Amino acid sequence: MGRVPGYAIGADVELPAVGLGTYPMRDEQATTAVRDALGLGYQLIDTAAAYGNEEAVGRGIAAAGRARADVFVTTKLRGRDHGYQQTLAAFEASRLALGLDFLDLYLIHWPLPRIDRYVQSWRAMVTLRSDGLVRSIGVSNFTVAQLDRLIEETGETPAVNQIELHPYFPQEQLRAAHAVRGIRTESWSPLARSAALLREPVVVAAARRHGVEPAQVVLRWHVQLGTVPIPKSSSPQRQAANLDLFGFELDRAEMAALSGLARGRQGGDPDVHEEF
Repeated sequence: MGRVPGYAIGADVELPAVGLGTYPMRDEQATTAVRDALGLGYQLIDTAAAYGNEEAVGRGIAAAGRARADVFVTTKLRGRDHGYQQTLAAFEASRLALGLDFLDLYLIHWPLPRIDRYVQSWRAMVTLRSDGLVRSIGVSNFTVAQLDRLIEETGETPAVNQIELHPYFPQEQLRAAHAVRGIRTESWSPLARSAALLREPVVVAAARRHGVEPAQVVLRWHVQLGTVPIPKSSSPQRQAANLDLFGFELDRAEMAALSGLARGRQGGDPDVHEEF
């Protein structure tokens, strides 16, 4: 399998078009999954301080033996560490846990508007990037209003907003807002939290037409939207299938049919959700 295509998200920074999510894997399962995925050709590995698996992910990266330039590592700031100095300290703890000299992408995991320290954290992340400790910075689960506040108060636009996104929750308005602002959309829970999605008639029919698995149809939908899916799997067979998305193309009717499955979010609402 060739090199995964990607998107420019800054000077000399390319975000691979598909990655491996690691939640809720822990310990040896996380280490093995990351090692196997990198061996299969994955480049983007996504974790978070709140997942409690950064050390295990780091061991998997080391075990894979890939050149550092061929691995794109993302982790996230947890809610209890919001604030300027707290963010600097939390980043260093994550970097050391992962066993890396620098990180490729650092995200604010949730905005926690009640706490109202995400702008302070964002300023700290700009400092980390300026100091060469992280190549690119972004956010996760931010609304348009929260994105605009960061931009207006700091002059710095997030490179990425990682959001819940799948055919049951296509996020058309937020994706459009990202496009206008030059923000790349990443999709967490890209296959939704219900196996029902992979049994939807429109998904099954498209899989049969293209000779692929239903999960590949859904992930290809993400790719054609220009979003970056990060499906989680510890199975090498499923990992390989989830990466094999570039040898077929959904037509306009198939894309519309998948988007037509919209029914609402399954995860937390960024305006009220709290994660510490």
